[in-house]
Amino acid sequence: MHNFINTFLKEQENKNLLRRLRVINKKKDVVLKINNKSYIDFSSNDYLSLSGHKVLIKTAKQYTAKYGTGGNASRLLSGTMEFHIELENKIAKLKQKESGLLFGNGFIANTTIIPALLNKRDVIFADRLVHASIIDGILLSGCKFFRFKHNDMNHLEHLLKNERKNYEKALIITESVFSMDGDIADLKSITALKNKYNALLYVDEAHATGIFGKTGAGIIEELGLTEETDIIMGTFGKALGSYGAYVVSDFALRNYLINKSRGFIYSTALPASVIGASIAAIDLLKKEPFRRKDLLSNSDYLRNSLKKFGIKTIGETQIIPVIIGDSTVAVKIAEQLIQKGYFVLPIRPPTVPYNSSRIRLSLNYKHSKKIIDKFISDFIKIYESTVKK
Repeated sequence: MHNFINTFLKEQENKNLLRRLRVINKKKDVVLKINNKSYIDFSSNDYLSLSGHKVLIKTAKQYTAKYGTGGNASRLLSGTMEFHIELENKIAKLKQKESGLLFGNGFIANTTIIPALLNKRDVIFADRLVHASIIDGILLSGCKFFRFKHNDMNHLEHLLKNERKNYEKALIITESVFSMDGDIADLKSITALKNKYNALLYVDEAHATGIFGKTGAGIIEELGLTEETDIIMGTFGKALGSYGAYVVSDFALRNYLINKSRGFIYSTALPASVIGASIAAIDLLKKEPFRRKDLLSNSDYLRNSLKKFGIKTIGETQIIPVIIGDSTVAVKIAEQLIQKGYFVLPIRPPTVPYNSSRIRLSLNYKHSKKIIDKFISDFIKIYESTVKK
């Protein structure tokens, strides 16, 4: 066993693909400390900077004082508390769906909702770039699946036309905002195809919730596709600054998943502190809409500034991937940025396709124009000395 493990680790190191944990001593807003050195964090998914918001912290403390620290049991035993229902109703209202159901995290949600819905007589059509948790959920379902080229509606329709008729239920799965490319799914076209070929639509809004839409509900709200989208999944651990995940749908599907989703049935309930923080975060979306507006404005500014210097960026959201290509070069650029005081990490295969290694810049509401301008200046110098030398 150890020979196999050591061989794997050596191979990964030789390919510059070996990952290591970095222990953070302290974090506040966009500043974190590692070994007592401060860095500006460009890697976090805390997009609205809510995880340190005084209202979330205060509410989490209040819920803990009232209900205690643990989840205590699974939801089907003595784990369902009134605050779980409160949050489920609140996220359903935000997403304009009949009902909501909580899960431990996004990975658990995707890997156990999908197998609960489909079996070997069914078929899934998934965007090639969907999250690993969705792929694992598809594999666990045992159904036939096809991956269409990223955001390629012609390819999706080709697959639907040729394959849909051979199966009972059909499900189209996509993210609304893609976590590694920072772009947005063509949900209007996907919706038209799902109706044309009698399929259900499952959308992962993990990176869109809180940021897009009139009320911060996400891309689906922004495009007016709530009624057309059968199943909406998302998380509280990114823009909402807390932890956990949810699915919103009609009442029938909620009751079905309570009885069929193993990730719900066999998991301990989320604790009161987490629920309290999530409830407070949803309320803040209405009270402080300037956070998402400023975030998207600053994201456009950073993306366009880098493009002016011939640096390849993709996407159209708060996630700004700078495409480097070679993983070794991406690692070198990240190391130099870290030396300059920026916490940015290279994203390499297998997370992204080979020859598409990148520096994934993840913006936060607390990244001021001053911070962004300084980063742009330093990044351009490092990029030009590394890539164009």
